[in-house]
Amino acid sequence: MAENADEGVLRSKRSATRYQILVGIAERQPAVSQREIADDIGITAQAVSDYLQGLIEEGYVRSPGRGRYEVTKEGVDWLIGRTDELHEFVTHVSEDVIGQVEIETAIATADVAEGDAVSLSMRDGVLRATPGTAGSTTAVAVTAAEAGRDVGVTDFEGVLDYDLGRVTAVSIPRVQDGGSVAVASETLLAHADDCDLVATAGTEALVAARAAGLDPDVRFGTPQAVNEAAVRGLDVLLLAVADELSTHLDRLREGTISYEVVDTAE
Repeated sequence: MAENADEGVLRSKRSATRYQILVGIAERQPAVSQREIADDIGITAQAVSDYLQGLIEEGYVRSPGRGRYEVTKEGVDWLIGRTDELHEFVTHVSEDVIGQVEIETAIATADVAEGDAVSLSMRDGVLRATPGTAGSTTAVAVTAAEAGRDVGVTDFEGVLDYDLGRVTAVSIPRVQDGGSVAVASETLLAHADDCDLVATAGTEALVAARAAGLDPDVRFGTPQAVNEAAVRGLDVLLLAVADELSTHLDRLREGTISYEVVDTAE
């Protein structure tokens, strides 16, 4: 009896085995050892042979010669469909299932006992837990903590209501193009007044910040750090040498973080 080709990998052991065999062929083609595939997925070589016969009949595999197998376009399409299904399931598990039992860390704004209901808020880029359920987002403390200490929280309800931060990016020329002296300190100071932290990427950017009397909060791993700070609601002044700026902006666009690039020529 022919198998329903649309049957999900997670709904049928036979479909799951066919998926594994097709992947095994794709990894080894055209010279394919049925024994190697059998050992990989824990079935007999005879079972692999039987499955191969069915896959060939359905047009998912072709055999140009003894011991030689190739996945057809139809087989690739079937694999892609089943892989998309697996990806959606893993995403569901990680975000909708495991995400519901995750433990996050917050700072207790007052003494919290284990098992207490707390309200969550984001301030200065850090999650805060306040005893009680007055806020729009609540959780349950899984550890006890004194005010100002870290506390574990889980069983989240509601949506944490806060605004994402913005990034003000200033391109600093490389030293051969003028370097830090090409940027007026007044320009940097004016923008720094409106930001929560300063990040620099590159030596020229660090020197420009220090020349303006700014002490950078972030100097290394800036694409990740700047994006994370903005996600947590902090406004960031980013000073980056010209040939590194595009990397930062690409990361911000991926994270849908708002930014503006300052024209230092003005």
